[in-house]
Amino acid sequence: MVDQSISRRNLLKRSVAATALALGGGTPFLNSRSAYAAAMDLSKEQLRTIGLSVTVQERILADFRTESHVGSTTGTAATFPDAQTKILSGSSDFDCWETIGERLPAVTTTGKITPIATKSLSNWANIRDTFTKANPKWPRKAQIVGQIWADEGQTKLWMVPTVYNYDSIGYNPDVLSAEEANTWTAIFDKKWRGRSGLNTDPLIAFGQAILAMNSLGLLDVKNPGNPSAKEMDEAAKFLIAKKKDGQFRALWGDFGELVNLLASGEMVVCDAWQPAVMAVKAQGKKCKYAVPKEGYRAWSIGVSPIKGTPNLDAVTAYADYWLSGPPAVTVSEQGYYSPTTNIEKAMDPDKYAFWYEGQPWKGPEWRGIKPGDLRDGGSLKERASKVAYWHQWPDEYDHLTQKWDEFLNA
Repeated sequence: MVDQSISRRNLLKRSVAATALALGGGTPFLNSRSAYAAAMDLSKEQLRTIGLSVTVQERILADFRTESHVGSTTGTAATFPDAQTKILSGSSDFDCWETIGERLPAVTTTGKITPIATKSLSNWANIRDTFTKANPKWPRKAQIVGQIWADEGQTKLWMVPTVYNYDSIGYNPDVLSAEEANTWTAIFDKKWRGRSGLNTDPLIAFGQAILAMNSLGLLDVKNPGNPSAKEMDEAAKFLIAKKKDGQFRALWGDFGELVNLLASGEMVVCDAWQPAVMAVKAQGKKCKYAVPKEGYRAWSIGVSPIKGTPNLDAVTAYADYWLSGPPAVTVSEQGYYSPTTNIEKAMDPDKYAFWYEGQPWKGPEWRGIKPGDLRDGGSLKERASKVAYWHQWPDEYDHLTQKWDEFLNA
């Protein structure tokens, strides 16, 4: 395969695209067709993507196909570990991986992905500061801005962010009070033995256990996203003891599984994705999203091109499309956030006010949201100010997986 990031044909096409944009081609995908996609002539290219069903959605792929005139699009839904195995094995079945920032260190050193230059992304100018400026609260590598960039000058991205969020705890308000639920210790409280749930991803489970142990005075870990081997040992002992005591109704790993367990009442408290809580409410069942006193878990998913793909231009256009606004409406209405401020132009003002600004819901009841309701946790700004840690690749990852295996086998 030809690495199109350095091919003469690719360089020529990019020059044409840049010229078209400079001459006022318009904002991609907010008009009928982007200047970038038009200049690239993607009709002979295809887009084959793999990632979570959060972003790999047929509706979004179909819209991208229509807007870009790319020859074809296919999407494969897979967990991060499964997709990572395929990518690292050298599979040529995909052009891009819609991965999560924390996994980038595991693949960038292998040469399996290639960066995208920001100058190729006409919508990059409207990216949020979260992805360009480090927060002094954490070391740079311990937050998303320290994970996505391929160079110190911030001109090339290992991953173009498309979705991000701040996760916490889903709970049944008929069973738990807000005071009981607004702490990571709720998942491990013996009061909810047999009715609690935990995610099957060790990068998630260990961080949450450490947050709870910090609150209980059992540990004092400054960065739950990157604990030491000794701290992992203590967290594993804690998790194993809870498992043996019958604390967990289920170890969930799938969105639908999580929704069903919460909606049925089999789980009354668990770590959760806010869109799953919204899906439970849409069924007419009681469910709320906690505001943990320890803070949220933060993460971001984005597009990473597979090195050697013959469809790099299609991947670049796809990443740019995500930042254009319209595809972000789909995921924002599920409870996620868009990294681009273009979402404000594309989304209905009343819905934007609810999802992003913490304003009351206006209009008729919609997907379980009633007039006057507020988004749990408040505005984007408010939630972003209460982050406990960003997910990252732990220095002791091999030790973490060993301890997780011990937990699963206990």
